[in-house]
Amino acid sequence: MAITKAAPRRPDDRRDPERSEEEGRHLNSPLLLTMLLLTLVLLQSPIRRALSAPVMQSWTTVFVAVMVQALPFLVLGVLLSAAIAVFVPPSFFARALPRRPALAVPVAGAAGAVLPGCECASVPVAGALVRRGVTPAAALAFLLSAPAINPIVLTATAVAFPGDPEMVLARLVASLLVACAMGWLWLRLGRTEWLRPQSRASHDGQSKGEAFWGSVRHDVMHAGGFLVVGAMAAATLKAVAPESWLSAAADNPVLSVLALAILAVVLSICSEADAFVAASLTQFSLTARLTFLVVGPMIDLKLFAMQAGTFGRAFALRFAPATFALAVVVSVLTGTVIL
Repeated sequence: MAITKAAPRRPDDRRDPERSEEEGRHLNSPLLLTMLLLTLVLLQSPIRRALSAPVMQSWTTVFVAVMVQALPFLVLGVLLSAAIAVFVPPSFFARALPRRPALAVPVAGAAGAVLPGCECASVPVAGALVRRGVTPAAALAFLLSAPAINPIVLTATAVAFPGDPEMVLARLVASLLVACAMGWLWLRLGRTEWLRPQSRASHDGQSKGEAFWGSVRHDVMHAGGFLVVGAMAAATLKAVAPESWLSAAADNPVLSVLALAILAVVLSICSEADAFVAASLTQFSLTARLTFLVVGPMIDLKLFAMQAGTFGRAFALRFAPATFALAVVVSVLTGTVIL
């Protein structure tokens, strides 16, 4: 009979109970909260003086204004997006689109005007369309247009720019042109091996109601976080950034467009709320702010990650830069003509 030799104990094995006791003594959430509250109480006088400073009052005013204006549209957009994702079967889109890919692209792009949905919802919907046989070019056109030209977004844009109603038309035209152009570009240059949609089941084990409210909770928390970051960034630009810096960037037509295009990618604001952030950047021209509104719903940091996860990294590394460049060019041309 073979006798197995026990593995030798490592010297540090003796310290495992001590290590677990040390881990048990680590700070936990209630203790951290208590320490934070105690610190705030002890420092309430300096904090009160800091908050009463003119720069902080200006920051708070801009932040609250952006949040109050944007939240109703964000919530309404999330509700409608969840309803479409849960109650409208993806097969509906496959039946509604023309069979010829070249004609399916503009039809799918125009469908975004009547089907509200934020960019977080458009990526999985586009993936579902591809898995159900819809031509990828049409699915990609819908992916880009749905969060950019739906009724909620256009209404929010009209409310955010009451003195510039042409901004609504410019956003609609520029976004639709980019969506269709990217769809046709995929028909011309796209390769099947670049596009690898993940196969996944949707809402398994859940009722329609559970799936709907689960989608609403997820999107509100996800998009709401980006809205807060965007509102904070807009307030900081207005209150803290030197006016000379903003004027220097805003006075240069090329620099102002590129600056707001890159800002849209970095901030990753939900499309139902980005118009109010853009409206607060009054130092910049309408064309530069139009670029912000066109680029943001089509390509930003969170969208790049979602596109890579849904369609594959090879697709995202090609699709995202092409979308960014085309969105900037089309926004400038559209702004020159309409604004």
